[in-house]
Amino acid sequence: MLTDTHCHLDFDKFDPDRQAVLQRAWDAGLTRILIPGLDLNSSVRALKLAESNPNLFAAIGVHPSDSLTWDGQTINALRELSISQKVVAIGEIGLDYYWDAAPHEHQKKILVEQLILAEELELPMVIHLREKNDQLDGECSQDLVKILEKWTSHLQAIHHPLAERPGVLHSFSGSQDVAQKALELGFYIGVTGPLTYKGASKRQELISRLPLDRLLIETDAPFLTPAPNRGKRNEPAYVAFIADKIAEIHSTTREQVAEVTAANSVRLFGWGG
Repeated sequence: MLTDTHCHLDFDKFDPDRQAVLQRAWDAGLTRILIPGLDLNSSVRALKLAESNPNLFAAIGVHPSDSLTWDGQTINALRELSISQKVVAIGEIGLDYYWDAAPHEHQKKILVEQLILAEELELPMVIHLREKNDQLDGECSQDLVKILEKWTSHLQAIHHPLAERPGVLHSFSGSQDVAQKALELGFYIGVTGPLTYKGASKRQELISRLPLDRLLIETDAPFLTPAPNRGKRNEPAYVAFIADKIAEIHSTTREQVAEVTAANSVRLFGWGG
């Protein structure tokens, strides 16, 4: 019942052994993998991969650090990709003040344009949030929460289906206050490999305070490899280590964590049980 709701399987780091990586994932008990786009080209690659396997799905969108690639044709191109039933989300989109690869106002503009697209297509969001200097709660979080509050309020006012399942905050590393606000707005929280690291007590404390029925498990492969494989390339099979750590924190079993988070993914992405 394990799922990996965020894996960059289209990256060239998987070119030598992609099929073997997938076989290890299925052998580890995974049932679904979501491949997010970072720009238009990677969105096309993600969809092509998703269409090659019944257990792979795609998110399409433009990452904040790639937002300068956005032009007058991008939104129509994304709209065309969304025709495929293998597209289950808009993402990876959001705000990133850590790398500062694009002006903040431009990032916000492109985010809002993609929120409007999500509303049109009735597809939930995969949201990226990274603060300058990896703060817990800074300008980036404040700007993102303000945008999402306005958007979800609008969805609720028009009784839009996404009001009940707006999206997920991917690989969340922010504060308890931001997490709580996200939950109040209807978002899920994505949990990645750093939860398993020795120095992750604050992150582990945060996850202990969040209900299992609002968590999703992600690898963000090939990045953020969990212990005990930290330092190596990450891959979907390693979600098991994240599930084990969540189970330890919540005093339950891997099987229970897998079952609940898989059900969460079905509710959010509508990709079958």
